[in-house]
Amino acid sequence: MSEIPAYTLLDGTRVPAIALGTYNLRGSAGVTAMVSGIEAGYRMLDSAFNYENEGALGAAVRRCGVPREELCLVSKLPGRHQRYDEAVYTLEESLMRAGLDYWDMYLIHWPNPRRGLYAQAFQALLDARDRGLIRSVGVCNFLPEHLQRLYQQTGEYPSVNQIELHPYFPQPDALAFHGQVGIRTESWSPLGRKWRIVEDPAVVSLAQQVGVSPARLILRWHHQLGALPLPKSGSPQRQRENLDIFSFELTPEQMEAISVLARPDGRQADQDPARYEEF
Repeated sequence: MSEIPAYTLLDGTRVPAIALGTYNLRGSAGVTAMVSGIEAGYRMLDSAFNYENEGALGAAVRRCGVPREELCLVSKLPGRHQRYDEAVYTLEESLMRAGLDYWDMYLIHWPNPRRGLYAQAFQALLDARDRGLIRSVGVCNFLPEHLQRLYQQTGEYPSVNQIELHPYFPQPDALAFHGQVGIRTESWSPLGRKWRIVEDPAVVSLAQQVGVSPARLILRWHHQLGALPLPKSGSPQRQRENLDIFSFELTPEQMEAISVLARPDGRQADQDPARYEEF
């Protein structure tokens, strides 16, 4: 397996070019799955307050045998705690749950624009970064207008924006805006599991031509787009397979063949960040 490249974010933080998603990995089974992922080679693990698995992540870190400083550990602030003071104590509680001294990255999970509190939450996390509780501050599911408001009110853009991104919903406009201002795009649900994109005949055919699995093909597509994919799996075999995307390259024609699979209804759920509220 090839060495995993790294990205340098706006704030100078270095992160691996692929991460293990941990949604629904909870309890002792979740700990086992996360340890398996670390043993497979993942060094970035993405959790969230609302996933209810920060404790499992902390237990996996203590059990895995890899030094804490070699890991990039991520969690997220829920929408119900975006007021400044609430953001601070929620972050502190996250660290206590995980048994950690700091998060490598802490993200605002959704903008919840109707409440209009995301800018003060972002400022709270920037201030917590100054206290050493976070190394890097990012967001999830933010639209360009939300990102611009953050910059206007705080003078900073987030280091990453984690968005739904997969072949049926490739979000070229978001990728372009992120590239213009230096934000790294992260892809949640990179394989579009609800749509079972790995079974799409066009994907299967192209994967056979390239000589890789459909999952590896799609994850390589993400990497060549400049996005950081977060595949989630509790299976050791699939974890290893999903990680092995740096030993081959897709041609521009093959990249385009995947991108043209975009659908007008490609979003997997009714979660438009312009109006969706997460609590």
